[in-house]
Amino acid sequence: MPSLEEERARLVERLESMGIIRSERAKRAALSVRRELFIPQKLRRYAYRDTPLPIGHGQTISAPHMVFMMNELLDLGEGMLVFEVGAGSGYHAATVAEMVSPRGRVITTEIVVPLAKFAWENLRRAGYHDRVSVVACDGSKGLKLRERPERILVTAAAPRVPRPLVEMLEDGGKMVIPVGDSLFFAQKLVLIERTGSRIVERVITDVAFVPLRGEWGFR
Repeated sequence: MPSLEEERARLVERLESMGIIRSERAKRAALSVRRELFIPQKLRRYAYRDTPLPIGHGQTISAPHMVFMMNELLDLGEGMLVFEVGAGSGYHAATVAEMVSPRGRVITTEIVVPLAKFAWENLRRAGYHDRVSVVACDGSKGLKLRERPERILVTAAAPRVPRPLVEMLEDGGKMVIPVGDSLFFAQKLVLIERTGSRIVERVITDVAFVPLRGEWGFR
């Protein structure tokens, strides 16, 4: 049986051949972050299957191809401040932290308190506690920060684009968010770019995410 490390390398090779992973930053993150540390112990043998996996509380860890598709759309660079809504198990935040290293930082929010704790424990164990902060709150309402984030990532489907997140975004910034019905396969992945007061939205592809919870979600 191949080791998890070998399976991770094979997955990255497949994602590259599919054109999902295009940048060296994304490839480094995919090879560096151990997805098995961010899922329940009983599911670790499935860590490098390109599929979502349950993490409890009705939530899932996204399939690797979706994680890196979103990361590449964000055009992440060294030193960026990234705000994430929906920490889940912490895996997506860890991949982003790798891509904005060494000077970048990720602030991730999670409305389900036990999952926020799970994410923090996973991130600490994986060595990302110095680059990722986890806040247990309704991230759909945004968060008051000392600096505006240059990138925003939303990992659950919203019925509409949350206005507080658009207002929070730095001038010249980008946001990736699934938008649509709470039913799977009735959603679109949307890339949002802000230039001054001008907001441009572009639909990328059909997606299937768990529904966003909170004031700007499905409550």
